[in-house]
Amino acid sequence: MAAVGAQKAAKAPNIVLLVGDDWGFSDVGAFGGEIRTPHIDALARTGMKFSNFHTAATCSPTRSMLLTGVDNHRNGLGAMKDLMPQEFRGKPGYLGYLGNDAITVAQLLKDQGYHTYVAGKWHLGHDPETLPPNRGFERSFIQAHGSSDNWEQKPWIFTENGEWFADGKPASLPKDYYSSKFITDKAIEYIDAGAKDDKPFFAYVAYQAVHIPVQAPKEFSDHYRGMYDAGWNALREARRQRVVDLGLIPKDTKMVNMATTADWNALPKAAQLDQARRMEVYAGMAEAMDFHLGRLIDYLKKTGAYDNTVFIFMSDNGAEAVDPYEIAPLKWWIQANWTDQTERLGERGAYSFIGPGWASAAVSPLSTYKQWAGEGALRTPLIVSGIAGMSHQALNKSFVHVTDIAPTLLELAGIPPHQGRYHDRDVEPMRGNSMLALLQGKSEKVHAADQPIGYELQGNSALFRGDYKIVLNLAPVGDGQWHLYDLAQDPGETLDLSTKLPALHQTMLQDYAAYVHDNQVLPIPQGYDYRKQGLKYALTQWLWPLVKWPLLLAAVVLASLYCGLKWRTGKRLRT
Repeated sequence: MAAVGAQKAAKAPNIVLLVGDDWGFSDVGAFGGEIRTPHIDALARTGMKFSNFHTAATCSPTRSMLLTGVDNHRNGLGAMKDLMPQEFRGKPGYLGYLGNDAITVAQLLKDQGYHTYVAGKWHLGHDPETLPPNRGFERSFIQAHGSSDNWEQKPWIFTENGEWFADGKPASLPKDYYSSKFITDKAIEYIDAGAKDDKPFFAYVAYQAVHIPVQAPKEFSDHYRGMYDAGWNALREARRQRVVDLGLIPKDTKMVNMATTADWNALPKAAQLDQARRMEVYAGMAEAMDFHLGRLIDYLKKTGAYDNTVFIFMSDNGAEAVDPYEIAPLKWWIQANWTDQTERLGERGAYSFIGPGWASAAVSPLSTYKQWAGEGALRTPLIVSGIAGMSHQALNKSFVHVTDIAPTLLELAGIPPHQGRYHDRDVEPMRGNSMLALLQGKSEKVHAADQPIGYELQGNSALFRGDYKIVLNLAPVGDGQWHLYDLAQDPGETLDLSTKLPALHQTMLQDYAAYVHDNQVLPIPQGYDYRKQGLKYALTQWLWPLVKWPLLLAAVVLASLYCGLKWRTGKRLRT
């Protein structure tokens, strides 16, 4: 029996990479949330959770770094495609999709005998050469764009078309589709089909929950009836206390009052009931995802694969605060295609979102949310479970970064990094560091205290160095100025130390300038507004295809009328 156990321990582990979409720092139960996430919490109890894990502030850049270990400015996603200033397009690092010079962990694992699967959100390109079959995935069923309806096959926003692809070919969704259920079904299907040859597998399971549109089966949303009637400020404070009690942050951590958060008590009663239901549906959507994740875990336990499987759970960025009704064309699009009746929110045919008030609670006790460079946008829950030799119920507070995941997975599989060469060509080297020694208790940190780690996306910028961070956020959330914070003592970013520690502030500004130079980060144009840029992109990508043929026909008709009129006028003059 001992020999069998040793052989099993030496076998290359299966890897399940679980990514939630737009989950706030304290949404998960194990991170202080009131939402029911028993299966994610169980992974935390049998593994390690990280309270200082950082991503990019939006979807594609995070996913590009997650799969490659390469900074987003070097892998093609220096900006979101729909939010990218026109003058950036085509410049180095600004492709708007994952470039071929950034090698995915799936490619490297597949080369060494792993089965590789992806189900769910892709958002790294939708042309044939950028789809999963050309990025190392043996089987795939993916939503190519940012999101789509969770009940049926239609886009969530008029700039995208809700395309789904199965193994690189256009695909249709079943009639009984619900996103979290379907994505889990596909993951199980792929793993089961490949189990016959006893090869290890890498499964990238990328859920749409809790991205806009916020939708969930009523039986999950109804678990939260009345829970949010006290409003977002009360929830933000309650979560802060639970995060403190769990030891995730210092007990005296303060919170900023975000200017975009409205006064709950000033809302009319009907508006409060509507807003409370939106958060109930959000919680239901998160719980539904956890429920279906539980089905995947149960399957792995029943087949005997669970004990040799490593699980990584994370969110791609902080909570989404956008209120689509502030953008007139988007409000029109939603109301033309869905209902927003309070009692129907979450159901098939209904559209919901949580807006900045609930988003500020979802990221509690942190500052800002998705799109910006505050901790509420960049710091998300991370849980790693199933690694041999790691402690259970462990909490790690050291800084780790999304680019550290890919090298960690490679070391787990016993595969060396590519070192900038792949299949006899130069490629982008991985920038992250493996976390394995830390996970096994052999090291206390992944990054040296003096190692600068830069970040920029659509003009919102940051640089981390040990416990310190400098950050610049643009309007309307920020003031466009650099600030310095000690994240070990002040994760809520409430006390600017730039005047108290001027030498450190200057050193970190120099570090950021070096990051900009080394990664060819382009300066954001004066007056840039990501909402206006998104609307401009929408008009060119969506409206123009709709109107170009009618406009051309109208031009032909007008030209014909003009020529006919001119001919008749000339004929009268001749006669």
